[in-house]
This record gives sequence, structure tokens and C-alpha cells, in this order.
Amino acid sequence: MTVMKPRSRMISVRLSEEEYAALRQLCSLTGARSVSDLTRDAMRTVLRGVNREEPLGGNLDEFRVGMKSLEKKVEQLEAKITMFKTEGHSMIEVTEAAIGENAVPDKA
Repeated sequence: MTVMKPRSRMISVRLSEEEYAALRQLCSLTGARSVSDLTRDAMRTVLRGVNREEPLGGNLDEFRVGMKSLEKKVEQLEAKITMFKTEGHSMIEVTEAAIGENAVPDKA
């Protein structure tokens, strides 16, 4: 890919090992060529949002609320899976209960 505008400015950010590993994994998932490309694309997205009439904080607050809700649901599913495992249910039964009617499987 040819760069139309040469890039001459640089920013630097310190990350924990976990944060950097998460970015590397996200690169693989999204097909980004590098952490720099992924970060550049993310900054473009943020800047497009800032340039709109909506304040960035409003979108960020909505995102945080959605993430908290999702985190809570994941924790609930994790608790159910743990409960089913301790009751001796197979992983097939646990999976079917999680994606099915969310009922506790009958122990045969």
C-alpha cells in the first residue's frame, strides 16, 4: 500500500504487557498489518467522532454502559457454567443450556 501523505509526526505511549498483548491479538483479529496501523485507524475513528457535532464523551459513556452490561452477562454465564460443572453436567449439556432456553439441564 502506497502512503499518499508521508508520515512525519510521532506519538509515544507506554502500555503494560497485557495491554500490548491485547493490541497484538486485535491486530490478528482485524487484519491490521501492525500495532501502529491499528492505532492509526483507531485514532482516525476517534477524530471523525470529535469532528462531528456529537461530543466524544457522550459516545464514550454509552460504550462504557454497554461494556458494563456485557461484562455482567459474561460473569453470570461464567457462574452458571461453573455451577453446572460442579453438578457433574457434561460440557455439551452446559453449552446447550447456555444457548438454549437457559434452563438447568436435567441430570440423567
